[in-house]
Amino acid sequence: MKKIMIIGGDGFCGWPTALHLSQMGNDVTIVDNLSRRSIDEELGANSLTPIQSMETRLTAWKEATGKTIAFEKIDVAVEYDRFEALLDQQKPDTVIHFGEQRAAPYSMKGATEKRFTVDNNIGATHNLLAAVTSLGIDPHIVHLGTMGVYGYDDDGMEIPEGYLKVYIPGDEKQIYQRDILYPTNPGSVYHMTKSMDQLLFQFYAKNDRLRITDLHQGIVWGTQTDETKLDDRLMNRFDYDGDYGTVLNRFLMQSAVGHPLTVHGTGGQTRAFIHIQDTVKCLALAVMNPPERTGKVKILNQMTETHTVRNLAELVAKASGATIANVDNPRNEAAENGLRVSNKTFISLGLKPITLAEGLLEETQQIAQRFADRCRMDMIPCVSTWTDNQAPGVVQLDEAA
Repeated sequence: MKKIMIIGGDGFCGWPTALHLSQMGNDVTIVDNLSRRSIDEELGANSLTPIQSMETRLTAWKEATGKTIAFEKIDVAVEYDRFEALLDQQKPDTVIHFGEQRAAPYSMKGATEKRFTVDNNIGATHNLLAAVTSLGIDPHIVHLGTMGVYGYDDDGMEIPEGYLKVYIPGDEKQIYQRDILYPTNPGSVYHMTKSMDQLLFQFYAKNDRLRITDLHQGIVWGTQTDETKLDDRLMNRFDYDGDYGTVLNRFLMQSAVGHPLTVHGTGGQTRAFIHIQDTVKCLALAVMNPPERTGKVKILNQMTETHTVRNLAELVAKASGATIANVDNPRNEAAENGLRVSNKTFISLGLKPITLAEGLLEETQQIAQRFADRCRMDMIPCVSTWTDNQAPGVVQLDEAA
């Protein structure tokens, strides 16, 4: 049994991960400032699925399993002293860091959202690293990053896991070899903060010998896991709005309420995907396989398959009878791109990926249909502008995380 602290354990990925690790017999504490719920109120949005209070969720978990999850309401980015005191008291074996604003469109809405994303995401990450170093404790830090830090240049290369060997010509025909982080190319303030996280992790792994695993995750689809299905009060989020809804879940919700599937441009953009059930399995595998103290960050690509947005829309349209609406793509990107990603580590650790072909697409569609009456139609269109010089209403759609 491990003592595990989960920062951001109330969120879309954090909540089912907390349940899964608790079910495995670990001692789990959630640390969260509940800001995702506050952002719902700010946007006037809501989860398609009803989300209970944290108190109700934890009570339901204990009633369903007999297991207890602790909760501390702390803003890790702001309340450093309280957070450091909790770390000192608990001395966890593992700290899982989900505590970041996760939506690229939200991070581009305006100066307020950009500043919040940077202050929250970088502040939380660095406060965690500084507190662990200051206290002299040695938890394995597991961070949820994103494949989106790399951009989508379609250069034909397979994105590796971890460091890239580069060869630099020097004087007298010498060739110098260096290991560098695979170069990032962020397309939003959100993705920029994840790129900055990498540099912070690299510094603290090298300078203070911290053990850090950084998981570069694809776009998550689905909403339920084995644990969240145990009781309706444990149900996970299903975001469908233009800021936080990820592309496949948005398509499934749109089909459930009779809205055309909104595809930007040709839909030829290729993205990496992973089902939420595989997300929690990958987190558990990462927790169980901490890195050695090498001075480097352990970087794993957390994805299971790639699809074009066009292909996703066609799959959903075929299954549901929905129509497809192609609209202008405001992003400065190629209309078509490929994507090759290595995920060999998780496969070698025993992950058996859930794919769209295995029926869970229908399960997620059923969830969308069950709660279709909760949909706010005015939240379906994307309304966040991507850059200041765009025409009003022109936005990025394809991913929220």
